Amino acid sequence: MLRVVDKLPNPSLRVQRIIAAAVILTQGGIAVTGAIVRVTASGLGCPTWPQCFPGSFTPVAVAEVPRIHQAVEFGNRMITFAVVLTAALAVLAVTRARRRPEVLVYAWLMPASTVVQAIIGGITVRSGLLWWTVAIHLLASMTMVWLSVLLFVKVGEPDDGVVHERVVKPLRLHTVLSAMNLAAVLVTGTLVTAAGPHAGDKSPSRTVPRLKIEITDLVHAHSSLLVSYFALLVGLGFGLLAVNAAQPVRRRLGVLLVLVFAQAGVGTAQYYTGVPAVLVAIHVAGAAACTAATAALWASMRERTQPEPLES
Repeated sequence: MLRVVDKLPNPSLRVQRIIAAAVILTQGGIAVTGAIVRVTASGLGCPTWPQCFPGSFTPVAVAEVPRIHQAVEFGNRMITFAVVLTAALAVLAVTRARRRPEVLVYAWLMPASTVVQAIIGGITVRSGLLWWTVAIHLLASMTMVWLSVLLFVKVGEPDDGVVHERVVKPLRLHTVLSAMNLAAVLVTGTLVTAAGPHAGDKSPSRTVPRLKIEITDLVHAHSSLLVSYFALLVGLGFGLLAVNAAQPVRRRLGVLLVLVFAQAGVGTAQYYTGVPAVLVAIHVAGAAACTAATAALWASMRERTQPEPLES
């Protein structure tokens, strides 16, 4: 096997970037399919882990667990193979291409974090979908989305390049504050879900533990943090215009502002329509998109370019 790998051609930069983009899509995608599992009450469609049922890694026809719930949960587990495959390909590609250590570290974080996610997923199932384990599961997915975006950016930079700051330090610190605000938005979002109507399982023989906090209070905290996040981004925009920041930085901020505004619209619709299942899945997809866009904005504030040739 090692001899076969050694004979493979070194992947081009284009191939490396395609693989890195696939990593982003699979990491964000599994968060969305996980949300679908939750809102369809399929969280215990496979009641054991790592097997689906005792003695079987695939669904088994039993009266206690509807087939549709088994199919949804088992399908989500199958998405894990796509996550593992893209993570492994990323490591193989950058290793074969002999990329700089920084890129190798980000690539290796993908399979390492996937293992951590698998463990968290196992704990979630074995604990009967305890609300805080589900919350950690989603937050870990958002972290992986952030890291996969940084991997994509790092892959596209020259290994022998020189790092240049595109914006002044106060604006970079402003972006860090915005990212911290986003983290708070995500945390409170998981708490809203933990106290909300979608427990992940509706079996009459099991009661899924829920967060015993008034959901209205959590919604207000979550929405207030989202408004402050949007306000910080608007302030950052004025700062970037004042210093005439590079076009890529301003463009990424513009994309992020559109995503956050749309996410606020989805959240508002959820609140006034009784949290329909389809909007929950869309909201999780929006959270992944906002996380990815914030990571891209942060990464754009530094540029790694080829060093200027020495004059003779």
